[in-house]
Amino acid sequence: MAGPNLSATEAALEGQRIGPLQLRVAAICLLAQTFDGYDLSSISMAAPALSQAWHLPGAAFASSFVMSSVGIMAGALISGPIGDRTGRKPVLLASLILLMVSSLACVWAASVPALAALRFFTGFGIGTLMPATVSLSSDYLPDRLRASVIMVVFTGAPLGGFLGGQLVAQLLPIYGWKVIFVIGGILPMLLIPVVLFWLPESPRFLVKRGRLTPRAAALLQRLKIDPTATGDGLDVASGNPVAGLFRDGLAPITVLVWTLYFANLISMYLIGYWMPTVLHMSGLTPADSVFAASLRDAGPLLSIFILAPLSQRFMPQSVLAFSLGAGIVAIGVVGLLDLPYLPLLVTIFVIGCCTTGSMTVINGMTAALYPARVRNTGMGWALGIGRLGGIGGPWLGGLLLGLGWPPRQIFLFACVTALVAAVSVILLRLQVRRRPPLPVLGRA
Repeated sequence: MAGPNLSATEAALEGQRIGPLQLRVAAICLLAQTFDGYDLSSISMAAPALSQAWHLPGAAFASSFVMSSVGIMAGALISGPIGDRTGRKPVLLASLILLMVSSLACVWAASVPALAALRFFTGFGIGTLMPATVSLSSDYLPDRLRASVIMVVFTGAPLGGFLGGQLVAQLLPIYGWKVIFVIGGILPMLLIPVVLFWLPESPRFLVKRGRLTPRAAALLQRLKIDPTATGDGLDVASGNPVAGLFRDGLAPITVLVWTLYFANLISMYLIGYWMPTVLHMSGLTPADSVFAASLRDAGPLLSIFILAPLSQRFMPQSVLAFSLGAGIVAIGVVGLLDLPYLPLLVTIFVIGCCTTGSMTVINGMTAALYPARVRNTGMGWALGIGRLGGIGGPWLGGLLLGLGWPPRQIFLFACVTALVAAVSVILLRLQVRRRPPLPVLGRA
């Protein structure tokens, strides 16, 4: 077991100050999440226009939605342990390359099966990128600020969905559906050189590898880490990182975190993937449907300024329970009432504040719950297991529409899953309050 003192390297990393280096890492990871959020939303933005262009019902695109989530799950599960064993930056670069190639390839898709196959690879890139950005930015953050800053980094995903929706609403009537995927390929292409030349690797992995370049040695000195230090005592993975999620008292927390991700992502993806199509089926034009649905992604951009400070003052689990409960009410309003256009926009915005906004808090909380040695795996597997919900949500929406449910009423199922998420987070609060401090591998 661990002794009482942190190693010098771990103490420097856990107590580092926020400066230009840390801000640069967080900003690049935020930008990567923003482009990732656009690619995540691109298929739902394209579906109404594709429905018209290919003369297909909206439910026909369920397989494309599902395969996106399958790809995200596979990418998150596979990349998490790889990132904890080999480093964060190579995983992030590989994900951007995959996003670029797969998104541009969607321009030439001529059928739903072809589009679904390509969306699997896009999803794989999305799922790979998410835990890599969280873990890399976490390694450049002090323990006291880690959860709050990670919440901000994760606002990149809804920011990408919101800004992308605004842009697509303007370009779609002029250039057609293909422009959506062209943009989705160009954005990661532009970020690749930025990551390659300006984003450093995790300092833990620089120390672990040794044989430092002058640039890497200078970076460690900025962090007050001895460049000649050995990798002994670093809080990095040894053995199977997945098994590490169930050691040191982490097992019940891991189970509850997975349940929380699964339930909340069913709600998010049922609403997120089907919102533009359902609004189009309810009478809006494809462009207006995309604009209205994009307000769901705008919600977290405001709510994070409320939820993050509250999570610092109170336990994040308490804040989440309230936010998820408010989301249940807002989802029920959209599902049960035929709202006029402006009240509908406001309610969609509130849904985003409470569901996607809650997800930013969940991600920040999870990054803080796991020690560095399994942080990439913890995030990756939480996102991966959660993507079972991301698969179920789109599939369920297509099933209910195929069974003849009124379009907006398919969202009522999200009220049930949001309730499961709220119960999970209450149980997680009880578990976190009584767990002992985690042992740190870097202790003497």
